[in-house]
Amino acid sequence: MTARSQRGQASIEFLASVPAMVLALMIAIQLAITGYTLHLADGAAESGALAIAAGTDPEAAVLAAMPGWAQDRVAVNVSAGQVDVAVRPPAPVAAVSRALEVSASAWSREPDGG
Repeated sequence: MTARSQRGQASIEFLASVPAMVLALMIAIQLAITGYTLHLADGAAESGALAIAAGTDPEAAVLAAMPGWAQDRVAVNVSAGQVDVAVRPPAPVAAVSRALEVSASAWSREPDGG
């Protein structure tokens, strides 16, 4: 085998590995976005719990704590001083976004001591 044919084979092997590298990069980016979304959900749940403690609307506090892109991706449930926040991270496919939904909870006593 000549040196020229070996260089050609290496080029073919590199080209064959490019799609796998791109896929791995896309998965890593999606996981990073999902982690950031979890961080946002946690902060929003804390904001909702603080709003309960202050006697204000926890759902409004949760929405105010979320960035604009997440406003339509968040679900809030408030029950007996507990705030549950679920957020779907951005993803290229809606099914992936639903599958990677993250949630966070926070709890606070109500102002009347309940």
